Amino acid sequence: MVDILPLTLHDVQVYKRRKRLIGPIDLTLGPTGTTIVMGPNGSGKTTLLRLLHGLERVGSGQLNWAVATTEAHRHQAYVFQSPIMMRRSVCDCIAYPLLLRGVAKKDARAQAADWAEKVGLADALQRNAKVLSGGEKQKLALARALIRKPKVLFLDEPCANLDGAATSEIETILQTARSSGTRIIMATHDMGQAKRLADDVLFLLKGRIHETNAATPFFEAPQTPEAKAFLHGDLIL
Repeated sequence: MVDILPLTLHDVQVYKRRKRLIGPIDLTLGPTGTTIVMGPNGSGKTTLLRLLHGLERVGSGQLNWAVATTEAHRHQAYVFQSPIMMRRSVCDCIAYPLLLRGVAKKDARAQAADWAEKVGLADALQRNAKVLSGGEKQKLALARALIRKPKVLFLDEPCANLDGAATSEIETILQTARSSGTRIIMATHDMGQAKRLADDVLFLLKGRIHETNAATPFFEAPQTPEAKAFLHGDLIL
């Protein structure tokens, strides 16, 4: 069994066109639980997730997994706010990561069917993924990510624009994944969702980690005026 965590960042910064988007950041992410990333629009949540997953280059500082970076990337997955759907059946879309790893097509499709049932898409296996509803596409994206049994799962606003029923189904999937040992790091604007899922919270402001704490003390007694204002729904200028 490969242990890719903890993930440590020391004085990490990210730049785009000479503008600093993130940092400096010092952070350690341990091996278990659900970390919720919160903050106002433009605070850097998506950039931080992309940085941790390796989709953004480190401009300066150090980002280190417990294993070589190439090995760490083999054991993690990322679910985007608007998941990309291939022009394939639901079954083949879910099976695709296994096919890339050389799993036989029959075995990959059998595992895909099992995951489709877990996420509530058993009746849609042969449908074209492109015609699914928003909630169904997000559930497919989760199944496609989780079929690889990742050690770490990054999610960027996975329930944005979904109704309550679809959101509840996705939260159940995430709680099951967490209970099975998947480390979850997720950005959300939904305060209720954050309270339901979080073990700890990273509060971002202007590209920096402004406050971090376990979920209960963060929501009940934030330590900074900015975090308190954010939780109250106030504008942060």
